[in-house]
Amino acid sequence: MPTPLLDLDALSLDDLKRLVAELLVRVSALEDENRALREENARLKGLPKRPNLAPGGMDKATDPDKRSKVKAARRQKRKGGKRTPPATEERTLTVAVPVGSKRKGYETYTVQDLALTPRIIRYRRERWLTPDGRPIVAPLPEEVSGHFGPGVVRFVLMQHVQGQVTTERLLIQLLALGLRISKGQVIALLNADNAAFHAEKDAILDARLATALWVTVDDTGARHARATQTTTHIGDERFAWFATRPSKSRLNFLELLRAGRPDYVINAAAEAYMIDHKVPEAVIATLVEHEHRRFADPPTWEAHLASVDIGGQRRAVTEAAVIGAITERGLLSDTVIVSDDAGQFDVFTHALCWVHAERHLRRLICVTDEQHRLVAVQHHLVWWGFGA
Repeated sequence: MPTPLLDLDALSLDDLKRLVAELLVRVSALEDENRALREENARLKGLPKRPNLAPGGMDKATDPDKRSKVKAARRQKRKGGKRTPPATEERTLTVAVPVGSKRKGYETYTVQDLALTPRIIRYRRERWLTPDGRPIVAPLPEEVSGHFGPGVVRFVLMQHVQGQVTTERLLIQLLALGLRISKGQVIALLNADNAAFHAEKDAILDARLATALWVTVDDTGARHARATQTTTHIGDERFAWFATRPSKSRLNFLELLRAGRPDYVINAAAEAYMIDHKVPEAVIATLVEHEHRRFADPPTWEAHLASVDIGGQRRAVTEAAVIGAITERGLLSDTVIVSDDAGQFDVFTHALCWVHAERHLRRLICVTDEQHRLVAVQHHLVWWGFGA
């Protein structure tokens, strides 16, 4: 006969605590009983005893300490992150057995395979001629954007970007698989129709800057398109974003922070920037009091600058207009930009990374004991602030 349900609402706090304690005791007893049954089952089947392994350090992954979470995320990233397992194809194999045999279910055997075979699709597109003489041809499917399908494009991008396979070796692979393709077509697949990738990349930066409390930035020289250019990194513990441009100026950095937007805005933030950078008051008044203060793209902005007198302040007022466009979208208002003290990164709220913040203290020459004590206190605060 089933046990009647208790009216929990009618129980007092002490009664509820007593009930929880009783249930925990029962659960513990059931776990011990279950463990004993598993061990007995293993003994009867002749299985080896479960080894008593030392802790593997996985408990550290749940450490609330921020650095542990960052390390765990990096390990996960190196492993490739979480992937959706491919669909499993089921095949049932039969066997001839003697009469009177008893079926004992199935024994599974898993095989992983990879099919790399060329697939040629010939679309027969209907053609019509309307009574007024207009030709009509059936459109291609949306996924078709050229004479090489999405599978070929995916393979080329994966091999070149993730596998760092050169175009020459990619060509050899594709020809060996049976595709009819040239080196020029491989290069076209790598470079053409990549607007969607750039849009996704800019969207990532835009979304992260909208919520980031801080970002670290740095740049380095890089060879690109047979010329020496600059690769800039922007990121925090959640993302890493890179862009390669011919310039490493402050204007270039600000344009990267726009995350693909080409607009310019003269607003209060732009005016404050021009004041801080000693732009003449007459130039500031000309831009701020003008009827047009928002510009959709560089040509429109350049045409506006050509129509007003800015007195040789083109670089400063352009930087101000880009800052105005960034703040207009609500970005970087509460974000700290952490850098190595390079001048191009000194915008918005700026701070030094711990190495460059601490090195200034090491350059101080102390004379008295009090000065030594004050510098030691500042050293302690720097290391404490950065958690080292």
